[in-house]
Amino acid sequence: MTAQPLDRSIDRRAFLARAAALATASAVGATVALPSVAAASSPRSGNLKAGTKALDHPDAYVEPRQEAIADPTELTIAEAAWLIRANKLTPEQLVEAYLARITAYDGQYQAFNLVLADAAIAAARDARRRPRNGALHGIPLAIKDNYFTEAVLTTANSFLFKDFLPPYDATAVARLRAGGAIVLGKTQMGPLATTRATTPAGVITTVNAWAPTNRNTDPGGSSTGTATAVAGRMATSGIGTQTGGSITSPSNAQNLTGLKPTMGRVSAAGIIPLSYTRDHPGPLARDAKDAAIMLTAMAGEDPADPRSQGLPDVPDLIGAATPVYRGRRVKLRWDTRIGVLPGFTNGTSATALARQEYLAQLAAIPGVTLVDVSLPEGWSQLTGSTFNNIRLPERSEPFMPYLRTDLRGFGVSVTSWLQGALLGGNEFITGQRAKLVLMERVLDDLFDDCDVVVQTDPVPFDILGLPEIAFPIGTTAAGLPIGTILGGLPYAEDRLLSVVAAYQAVTDWHLRRPADPPAAAATHRAAAADAPRLTAEQVAELTQ
Repeated sequence: MTAQPLDRSIDRRAFLARAAALATASAVGATVALPSVAAASSPRSGNLKAGTKALDHPDAYVEPRQEAIADPTELTIAEAAWLIRANKLTPEQLVEAYLARITAYDGQYQAFNLVLADAAIAAARDARRRPRNGALHGIPLAIKDNYFTEAVLTTANSFLFKDFLPPYDATAVARLRAGGAIVLGKTQMGPLATTRATTPAGVITTVNAWAPTNRNTDPGGSSTGTATAVAGRMATSGIGTQTGGSITSPSNAQNLTGLKPTMGRVSAAGIIPLSYTRDHPGPLARDAKDAAIMLTAMAGEDPADPRSQGLPDVPDLIGAATPVYRGRRVKLRWDTRIGVLPGFTNGTSATALARQEYLAQLAAIPGVTLVDVSLPEGWSQLTGSTFNNIRLPERSEPFMPYLRTDLRGFGVSVTSWLQGALLGGNEFITGQRAKLVLMERVLDDLFDDCDVVVQTDPVPFDILGLPEIAFPIGTTAAGLPIGTILGGLPYAEDRLLSVVAAYQAVTDWHLRRPADPPAAAATHRAAAADAPRLTAEQVAELTQ
């Protein structure tokens, strides 16, 4: 068994002080540069090879399930890496299998807004010639379209950046490429990351892979293009961003394991910004092991992003995501108290029943202790829309030149951008103070009796920059995924991964895949004139 998880050694007061400093930095203008003023050459992104050795972790390679060998697109990263290392699968074969599914089904899914077929095949051929350097060698990924990709159109699905060709890769993308990963394409997203994936005019594009013929079935938040690409077996894994649930929500909606790291654990340099104090890059994967492999590659200090500096070293995430056995029985890597919030299992709905079974299965794993926890004082007020909306002026401020010149560039979400521009400085400062009060109560009160806590919503961990992981625990009567979220203390990604890895070792929800779309529907994209649009009420709800 490895050393204690990282959260045991973190000074919670130091994290609170760091959050206060981050809010101050945002207020005085220390913000991520916009594409329009991007430097002509790449900023230093630290040692891109730093995570490569960690990616060659012996636990990063998993012998494939028999049912996955016949179809390469069914393989997890760890399984595909095992086959590539054993010379039983080439990166070319893997890329070609995914491109075949994209050709066959993305007309219905609409997960991608740009497929880099020729470049991906060329990269796969090059990977076959190069020495293997870890579990991501030759693995095809889907990249959300707000991540800079050198000389490749990066639009954030927005009118504002419809012609933007970044001069360099975002740090996270550069690190994934350095680990051997192959970019299959850029994925659809909410315009400027504000809603589910639509055109800038609000026409719904990406569908939920589990209900491809029903465009009203919510696929999650703004990272839904990546989620649908991975769930629909058009990429092995992918990356998204989370400011208000856009990694955890699409992961829950589409049977994926999504990991939102602690603020700063992954550099946001080279990502078109939404909120300086709440933007979190992270992976949307098929299981805990794959999420650990992805985060291992992405994480680390970056001179181009002050938020990533001065943090604890990245722990052994891949080892943490490897189940531990006592004889033939799975046990937790570290004894963990799991806090259960009031009302989590109330009711008789499919979701309530799935949660009850989930907690029962967790409780049966040696090392798990379930404890009832209470919400801190003032929870409703401190997590409500009034204080949650303090992010609006933070996201509007760097876009003020655009807001002053042409509101049409913001498309269907323009109202929320204007709202942010019109909120007063006193409201912003009051909101930042309230956030620190909330963080203090969460760290000192909520986590006084537990190590991780179950959640039904990404709030308040988005607001506070704390880590959380989403994963599947069941299905509805209609066959749609049911997911849940676990939240942890600062830099507790290793503990969160260890709990989910143990749960996934005794369940099979994460192994279930949606049926392919009907063949007739998969041959063409729906005409834009006939596609449904978000209503004004839906836009307002999603952008608040």
